[in-house]
Amino acid sequence: MSYRNIAIIAHVDHGKTTLVDALLKQSGTFSEHEEVVVCVMDSNDQERERWITIYAKNTAVNYKWEKINIVDTPWHADFWSEVERVLRMVDSVALVVDAYEGPMPQTKFVLKKALELWLRPLVVINKIDKPTARPNEVIDMLFDLFVQLGATDEQLDFPIVYAIAKQWIAIRDLWDDKNDITPLFEAIIEHVELAKNDTEAMFKMQIANLGYDNFMGRLGIGRIYEWKVKTGQQVTVIGNDGVRRNAKIGKVFTTLGLQRICVDTAEAWDIVTISWIPDIYVWETISTDANATAMPAITIDEPTLKMEFLVNDSPFAGKEWKLVTSRNIRDRLAKELEMNVWLKVDLDWSDGNVFMVSGRWELHLSVLIETMRREWFELQVGCPHVIMKEEKGKKFEPIESVIVIVPESNTGTVIEKLGKRKWIMKDLKTENGIASMEFEVPTRGLLWFRSSFIIDTKWEWIMYSSFSHYEEYKWTIEKRDVGSMISWLKWTTMAYSLWKLEERWPILVDPATEVYEWMIIWEHLKWWDLVVNPTKNKQLTNIRASGTDEAIRLTPIRKMTLEDALDYIADDEYVEVTPISIRLRKKYLSENDRKKSWRSQD
Repeated sequence: MSYRNIAIIAHVDHGKTTLVDALLKQSGTFSEHEEVVVCVMDSNDQERERWITIYAKNTAVNYKWEKINIVDTPWHADFWSEVERVLRMVDSVALVVDAYEGPMPQTKFVLKKALELWLRPLVVINKIDKPTARPNEVIDMLFDLFVQLGATDEQLDFPIVYAIAKQWIAIRDLWDDKNDITPLFEAIIEHVELAKNDTEAMFKMQIANLGYDNFMGRLGIGRIYEWKVKTGQQVTVIGNDGVRRNAKIGKVFTTLGLQRICVDTAEAWDIVTISWIPDIYVWETISTDANATAMPAITIDEPTLKMEFLVNDSPFAGKEWKLVTSRNIRDRLAKELEMNVWLKVDLDWSDGNVFMVSGRWELHLSVLIETMRREWFELQVGCPHVIMKEEKGKKFEPIESVIVIVPESNTGTVIEKLGKRKWIMKDLKTENGIASMEFEVPTRGLLWFRSSFIIDTKWEWIMYSSFSHYEEYKWTIEKRDVGSMISWLKWTTMAYSLWKLEERWPILVDPATEVYEWMIIWEHLKWWDLVVNPTKNKQLTNIRASGTDEAIRLTPIRKMTLEDALDYIADDEYVEVTPISIRLRKKYLSENDRKKSWRSQD
C-alpha cells in the first residue's frame, strides 16, 4: 500500500474540521451502524463546547488503493508548538480559507510554519455558497500573503480547490458541477508527494506527539521514515540530549477513521502509535540501528504566561467536592506533564500548597483548569503574569498581532480605549459598515481588558490575535482602573441588598447565594475596593405607608465564565474553581491579614 500524508490547517471557523468530516464520510470509512456526529474529530468535550480544535489528532482514509493520513491541527496560537510538531509528519498541507473573510491572523501563522518546512500547500477556498463569497479576491489576497511570507516559486504555484464542506462538495473550477468531495481527493492524489520506502535501510521513526492510556501509559505518535516496525522489536531510542538507551516496542497501532487498529507490522511513511516506552518524549528518534543518526528536532518554545495553582483555603473549601488536597493537585499536574509538552510546572515552588504553572497563553492554561474542574478537582488560581525574557541585561516581552473587527460606528470608542492600553495601530480598513483594525500590542495589554471591552462595544466585536515577536519592555500598562465590591460578612445574599448595590454597578451573584468574608461580588466603579453588606434584608414593620413598598426588580446577572474570571482578577485576588462554582475572592480573607501584607511589602 502507498501512503500520502497531509495536514489540514486554517483559521478558526473556516471549516477545517468540517472538511475532515466530509473526507471521512464520503470515503466510506464509517460503517453503517456507526453514529457519526458533526465535527467528529473534535472528540474532547471542551472542543465541542467551544467549537474549536484544541488537540492535534490524526486519522486516515483509504482511497483508490492508497492510504491518506490526515492530521487535524489546532487553530489557536496558544497551541502553536503542537501545530509545528505535527507538520513535521506530513508532506503537504491543505490550507482552508473562508471565501469571504480571506486570510486571517491564524492563517498567517499556520501558513508561515508550513512554508518554513518547505511544504507546498493545497489551497481550499471553502464556503463558496455564501452570498458574500468573493473567491477570486481571496485568492489574490492569499497570493500576496504567500509573497509576504517568502514563499518559493514552487510554493507560489499552489493548486486551488473550491469547496462547500458542510454539503460534502468540492470542485476544481467555479463553473464545474457540484456533486461530491471527489475533486479534493483527486487533488490530494495529484499534488501530495507519494511517500517512498527504502527497503534496504533499517527501521527509523521520530516521535512528534504524545498520547496517554490508563493501561499502556505514555504513547508515542509519529511517522515511520525507513523500513518497518514490528511488535516486540528491540530498538535504540536517541534522546534529545544525544544519550542513547535501549527499549522494546510493545504494541503498534495504525489509524483508520476513528479506530485505532493494533497491527503486527507497520511500513515506512505511515503514521503510527507505539506503546511500552514509558519515558518516550517528542522529537526522540527510534531505530533498530544502534548507531543511527538522530533526526533533526525543533526547539519547543518556552512558556509565555504563568500563574499560581493553590490548594483551596476559602471557608467553602471541600463543600462541593473532595479532591482538594495538595497531593491531589500535585499528582494531577504531574500526570498532565506526561503529554502536555509545552507546559511547565514547578512542583516545589512554595510550601507545597502552591504550584507555579507556566503555559503558552491564557487559553492554554484555562483549558487545563477547566479539565481539572471537570475531573472533580477543587483549587484556586492566581492572576496570570507574562514571563519576560532577559537578554544582555535588558528585559524583553512578547508582542502580539491583533485584528479587531467592529461596526464602523464603534471605531472611535475602540481606538480611544485601546490607545490607553498602548495598542499601536498598523492598519484600518472599512467595508460595508464594518471596520477591521490591525494592532501590535504587548501581551500584557491583552490581559485584564476583555470584560470592559465587551461593554464598550455592546458585544459587537470580534478579535483575533497571534504571537508576532519580542520587543524591549517599554512602559507600564494599567491592569484595570476599577476596584472590587467585597462582602464583609459570611451569610446568604438578600435581594433587597443587591437591589440597592445595583446603583453602583451590576452585581455578579444572585439572591440567596452563599458568600463569605472578602468574597468579590462585582466591580466598584472607582479605583479602590468597596466593602459592602450584601446580606442585609429589608426591615419589616406592621405599619403600612403609601409609596414605601417599592417592588424589587433585579437586573439579570451575567454569569462569569472561567476565562472572564481569569481576565478580571488583579494581583491580590484569586479565582476559586470547583466542579459546581466559580468564585472570586481576595487573597487575604480578613482586614487584619491585608494590613499585615501591606506592612510586609513596605
